[in-house]
Amino acid sequence: MANQLILLKSDFFASDQQAVAVADRYPQDVFAEHTHEFCELVMVWRGNGLHVLNDRPYRITRGDLFYIRAADKHSYTSVNDLVLQNIIYCPERLTLNLGWEDAIPGFNGTSWQPHWRLGSVGMTQARQVISQLEHESQQREPLCNDMAELLFGQLVTLLKRHRYATDRLPATTSETLLDKLITALAGSHEHTFELDKFCQREQCSERVLRQQFRRQTGMTINQYLRQVRVCHAQYLLQHSKLMIGEISMRCGFEDSNYFSVVFTRETGMTPSQWRHLSNPQD
Repeated sequence: MANQLILLKSDFFASDQQAVAVADRYPQDVFAEHTHEFCELVMVWRGNGLHVLNDRPYRITRGDLFYIRAADKHSYTSVNDLVLQNIIYCPERLTLNLGWEDAIPGFNGTSWQPHWRLGSVGMTQARQVISQLEHESQQREPLCNDMAELLFGQLVTLLKRHRYATDRLPATTSETLLDKLITALAGSHEHTFELDKFCQREQCSERVLRQQFRRQTGMTINQYLRQVRVCHAQYLLQHSKLMIGEISMRCGFEDSNYFSVVFTRETGMTPSQWRHLSNPQD
């Protein structure tokens, strides 16, 4: 794209030697599609928004984690009290041999899975390391870059330990009910999600869980589930040849007419219009 916005190293790093920095977004506003001269980790602390990464939409909220490569294009739209942090880094400036390829998906051409989730335990530990990292990256003293790089190594290792794929529940029983609920909702593309059964299984109050979810994400449970399914439908419309009726079923809508109504309300266009706009040559 001729007019693609590119974020420059010189605008975000204090020197040509600095390898790591922290860019806070309190809150993250709508941000046009862009690429970077650097890579970044994106951690979402609260609120919600639509994150479009390489033309794929993700409905994001508390606990979402992304590994973004320099050439990846992404944007933020439809944000609602979205709070996140970008930990930005230049791979070619990292000097310590800390096994970056093993800890960071997509590092220097390694296998890339961009979207993960992080539970409450991991988020708490990550906050502490990021706070130290932010402090070191703002210093202008000898060894501050080395200290920041060591903390970055600690952070990516910690994230590797605590992250989990978005299609399964958190790996440990220590994660909160909210973590388990968000993960269960994010994985409910093709089947009905029954909150009452979830609460029975977890032995928790449905009313309290609904309140906690809204307080942390800025949405109701039904709104989040609906938007997750619409995002999945957008992806299938753009990247598959499936009929709209089949996409409707794969996104948890038994009635294709109702699917069209919901999709149009959420995106401002019908599924057919979306498909044509995403694939104008078809």
